[in-house]
Amino acid sequence: MKFSTVLASAAFSTAALAAIDPIVIKGSKFFYKSNGTEFFMRGIAYQQDTVNAEDADAVAKADVVYEDPLAHPESCKRDIPYLQQLRTNTIRVYAVDPSKDHDDCMKALADAGIYVVADLSEPSKSINRDSPAWNVDLYKRYTSVIDSLAKYDNTLGFFAGNEVSNNVTNTDASAFVKAAVRDSKAYIKSKGYREIGVGYATNDDAEIRMNLAHYFNCGDETKDNIDFWGYNVYSWCGDSSFTKSGWDILVKNFTDYSVPMFFAEYGCNKVQPRQFTEVKTLFGDDMTGVVSGGIVYMYFQEDNDYGLVKVSGDKVSKLDDFDNLKKQIQDVAPKGVKMSDYKPENSPAKCPSSSDWRASPKLPPTPNADACKCKVKSLGCKLKDNVSKKKLATLFDTVYSFGSKYTVDIYANGTSGQYGAYSMCDSRDQLSIAMDAYYQEQVKRGTSAGQHACDFDGAAETQDAEKPSGTCEKAIKSAEAAATSAPTGGSDKTDNDKDDDKDSDASETSSTASASATESDAAGILRAPSVGFSTIFGIGAYVAAAMLAGASTLLL
Repeated sequence: MKFSTVLASAAFSTAALAAIDPIVIKGSKFFYKSNGTEFFMRGIAYQQDTVNAEDADAVAKADVVYEDPLAHPESCKRDIPYLQQLRTNTIRVYAVDPSKDHDDCMKALADAGIYVVADLSEPSKSINRDSPAWNVDLYKRYTSVIDSLAKYDNTLGFFAGNEVSNNVTNTDASAFVKAAVRDSKAYIKSKGYREIGVGYATNDDAEIRMNLAHYFNCGDETKDNIDFWGYNVYSWCGDSSFTKSGWDILVKNFTDYSVPMFFAEYGCNKVQPRQFTEVKTLFGDDMTGVVSGGIVYMYFQEDNDYGLVKVSGDKVSKLDDFDNLKKQIQDVAPKGVKMSDYKPENSPAKCPSSSDWRASPKLPPTPNADACKCKVKSLGCKLKDNVSKKKLATLFDTVYSFGSKYTVDIYANGTSGQYGAYSMCDSRDQLSIAMDAYYQEQVKRGTSAGQHACDFDGAAETQDAEKPSGTCEKAIKSAEAAATSAPTGGSDKTDNDKDDDKDSDASETSSTASASATESDAAGILRAPSVGFSTIFGIGAYVAAAMLAGASTLLL
């Protein structure tokens, strides 16, 4: 195969490498670190679905599991020759198990010249668009994935979220995702890891697409902003074109974007078999100045019918889509620029100000596990350790019904930018904090109810409170200093009168807390795209349960 330039040849080499050259970001482009050649993704989504997206029973039972595609070297080595036939230089994985060993698979991929973009979440731990939170549990999950993959030179980047806000009604959730971006980037820096980008993957909803893109890229604090932007785009269906698909508008909208943008998923299957005629355009002159390639959804054939191959044990059978993609991608040779010649001119965007945008530029605090642990030790009333997860939602309804003055420390509002000091704690700790606030008030009043205020139908217990000192005192002061103003109003109710006025305080929270009783502990499931003309949903737009992702979060 002959390329028109040496530059194109270097950019698309898939020869086995003894040591793979890390990918770096400069301005709105990716480059090979050592030789400065611009990098364009020729990617494949590489993870088998664990459950059909419509399988509500599996979600409700919280038995959704995932299979880490990087933890099975025999499967990686089985599939790499097929990925190479498609000239793949990037794979996207949606959920990895940080407790597993990834050395063999990552080395095999590196030897094949293949980089990895990994989502930081997993089915049971991700940010729930309907009850968003950025808390200790999620922070631990995200940072553990970073720890497990940062050592590999072919780790290209991480996604801190995938299609969390997907319409105008839930854009407030983006504040929590942007906080995850901020803290993931800060963690990478604090650990002394090499620079690895953290980005976000979004659906292509015409109503919010540009507000989303601007929000994650806005503000003077670039440390809070995404390092790259991924689009899950399925608007090119069948024999479409640059203009019919709307890709011309997309390119126009991102011409001035200050970080790299690429297609985190593409490959509409409304017309089958897929011909992949969009590939020539994606890697052609109309787009390569703005779009850094894309990732085809997906390698494995599933019920959603997006597969390139069908895998049965050790046997791999190529499908028509595989051959068609191979034909289209064989001779693409995008014209890039040398890093030394490239002078970035674009600046971060302005934050959205439209009335239908609900995410504040003020972000939730960084989760602090020590502060949460120390705070609970300082309480006189706490949740019992043996209380089941199923009971948490009912207990949240109860504490919210007493009045908002008791939940001020766990309050979080992504629209107003108000976050209580302990809104970043996990749900059990948040319950303890709210229970204690109610208990202490009743004891202070000296009412007869105070004797039984730390009961909550047998779910709470008193303890000897420890006065914070030393590192605990510092952790608590740090958490409370990071809190933003939160409402302290709301009627103060006792057990005798709370039921009469319950709607006045609980109406804003009971729907959130109750939802977690019928959903699962899981933050979501791996799911396939639901392709539409205006709104496209990709794999991993997780159906989250409020318990682990913060059912306790008070959203107003």
